[in-house]
Amino acid sequence: MGSRELDAAGITEPRLRRAYLRCRALNARHGRTYFLATRLLSPARRPAVHALYGFARWADELVDNPSTVDTEDSARALDELDECLAHALKEGESGHAVLSALIDTIERFGLEHGLFTDFMASMRMDLTVTEYATFADLGCYVRGSAEVIGLQMLPVLGTVGPREEAEPYAARLGVAFQITNFLRDVSEDLDRGRIYLPLAELGAFGVDRDRLRWCQARGGADRAVRAALAHLIALNYADYRAAEPGIELLAPESRPCIRTAFRLYSGILDELVAADYDVFAGRVAVPRMRRLAVAGAALITRGLQEVAR
Repeated sequence: MGSRELDAAGITEPRLRRAYLRCRALNARHGRTYFLATRLLSPARRPAVHALYGFARWADELVDNPSTVDTEDSARALDELDECLAHALKEGESGHAVLSALIDTIERFGLEHGLFTDFMASMRMDLTVTEYATFADLGCYVRGSAEVIGLQMLPVLGTVGPREEAEPYAARLGVAFQITNFLRDVSEDLDRGRIYLPLAELGAFGVDRDRLRWCQARGGADRAVRAALAHLIALNYADYRAAEPGIELLAPESRPCIRTAFRLYSGILDELVAADYDVFAGRVAVPRMRRLAVAGAALITRGLQEVAR
């Protein structure tokens, strides 16, 4: 399957093919929902998405790997990655598999280098920033961790009109996905010493770090935490509603993929609601049968579009 995608994308050089296949394997292993949605893209577009995911995963592992206990070590590793990326962007190539595929994708689709600079800045914030007072403060982080991901993807997906018209929606959808992850992963992030949900929003319901820790220790959310999460989930649903019109601005063959990702990620919110907003009883996930049903419907849609063409 991977080789067919590379053939469709016109990627023929053996070393570069191996690089893309490495990124594809990372996506398949670590990004189940993301990978499932990617399978709904036309084969020619998939390798670029795998390359973008592979790089993001690499950087994320440097700051989130539970075996890494020394912040200075993580900072040095990010410095090295930054230097390797800068050198690769300057030279137009890299000896590292993930960077090799990334650089090829950047050149093929004309991706702005600044998007990757912003991404690395947010990864660096994870080493020193452990909480955010307001949504405005969090916005500095999600610019690089979420908005730029949507903007990186946009040239790969294609648009039916000027790209700049779709950019605000792509950025907003990236943020919607990111906030959903924050809501689902409250307990895991606490283990890393982080709270991504704005303290002002939590504090309005009497929730602070100590209360979250207490709920984590007892294995269940209390009434105040449930109320705070209900409020934040309602705001996150609004993010999805604001981003949804942008799907129709994408190239028709890319819409099933993004609509599937949209439904599956927003489906995580549905599962949180069904769990009565308890993020400490266990990590929620969209049931496998629902994932397959949503993807299957999108696959049929894509097939009908191909027949129509």
